[in-house]
Formats: sequence, structure tokens, C-alpha cells
Amino acid sequence: MKEIRIIVCAKQIPDPEAPFSNVTVNVEKKEVIVDAPDVISPYDENALEAAIRIKEEVGGKITVLSLGRKVSDTVLRKTLAAGADALILIEDPAFERLDSNSVAYVLSRAIQKIGEYDLILTGRQAGDWDSGQVGLILAEMLGIPTISLARSIKVDDGRVLVEKTIPVGYEVVEAGLPALVTVSNEVGELRYVSRTRMMGLLKRPIPIPKWGSKDLVTDLEILKKVQLIELSPPPDMRRECAFIEGASPEDKADKLAAVFKEIG
Repeated sequence: MKEIRIIVCAKQIPDPEAPFSNVTVNVEKKEVIVDAPDVISPYDENALEAAIRIKEEVGGKITVLSLGRKVSDTVLRKTLAAGADALILIEDPAFERLDSNSVAYVLSRAIQKIGEYDLILTGRQAGDWDSGQVGLILAEMLGIPTISLARSIKVDDGRVLVEKTIPVGYEVVEAGLPALVTVSNEVGELRYVSRTRMMGLLKRPIPIPKWGSKDLVTDLEILKKVQLIELSPPPDMRRECAFIEGASPEDKADKLAAVFKEIG
């Protein structure tokens, strides 16, 4: 069997594990500001792990494609350290705050620029907006079959065999290549990348292509921005906490009961 060419779409987002106190909502500018380091969207890391397992089993080449705002090759180099072979960054002010359809369009243009491919993997949804639309639209634009919510992926004899997560378990779905599969977290987390390997990769000069609007889109008028009609801050989640002191458990219980009576 020939080595297959896999493209993994990976998005850079603020760390979704950041504490709630690090999130600020600017109602006037309709902006959500997250004071947290950038990371690769966790679902896209699931997609990369699936790609690496396929590569280990049947051979192949993995190209990671990342579109976003202030895309950092430092953050995305983790994909190379984990096992990807090439990384391409797509960044341009014209590509900021695009809606899902426009994001899929830009990605489709980039994939067409890459050329031949067998399998495209995306996360089931982004870790910031959670819309879960881009992968499905991208497949439609490229005119290839799509299988969503994969929990495991096998490639054999020109076909992709997927265990697809459903509410009551999973079902097995097959499609011919080329195809696009959106990957769910059931695949598993991206393998551990040692600090030594990561630091070594950061120090080594690696050519990483960066494509902008002039490379991919000739008519920017077809790109549509997300239009936020209204943005409201979340409810105040602060809580008051008090420690009940006492000489004995009974004393603490009496004091706690007094607090409950006072609250009503």
C-alpha cells in the first residue's frame, strides 16, 4: 500500500483551561479577552494524534495547516515535535474574524494549493467557538465524502474505515479516499512531547511557509466576517466563603446553624 498524504487542520486558541478570572468581556467592543497562553485546540490535537497513528501503521506524510490570527509557529511547532512532517501557516488581516463558511473557503484554497492529498482530518469542533461547522463545509467545498465524530480511524486499500461516535455507542462507516474525517476526543490525547525534543525543534531552523490573502484568495469580497449583534458578560460567579471555627464539632454545628438562621 502506498504511503498516504494526510492534511490536519489545527487552530491556535487561548488555553481553554485558563481560569475564569482570566476572561474579560468588553461589551462595547464586543470582544472576549482571554489572558492565557496560546495552545493548539484540543480537538485538533486529537486529529493530529489520529494522523500520527495512521502514519505509524501504513506510512505517509502529515501536513499541518493552521489558519488564524497572530498564528505562532512556536506554538504550532509542537505538531512537528509530535510527528507531523510539515507545517503551513495562514495569516492575513483579511482572514480575521471570518465566519465558518469563509474559514472553510480559505482552507479549501490552501489545500488546493498544497495539491494532492488522501485524507483530511479536523477536530470535531474548535475549542473556542465550538461551532463544529468548518470541517463539514470544507469537505463539501472540496467535493469529497465526510465522516464526522470519529473515535478511531483505519486506512486500507484506498478506503478509510471509521468508528463514528453516536449517542448510544458507535457505528462503523466506510468511505473511499480522498475523504475528510472530523475527529472526536475519544481518539485520545496527543502523545507526550518531551521538553528536550520541543526545545531542540525550536532551536533548529525549519522552513515554515506562511501564506496570506495574495497566495490564496483573489476576491476578498466573498469572505464574510462574524457579526456579533450583542455580547453580554457572564453572570457574577463570585461567592463568599466563611470558615466556621469552634472548640468542638457540636460548637461548630451550633455556629453553622446560626448562620443558616441569619441567612433565612
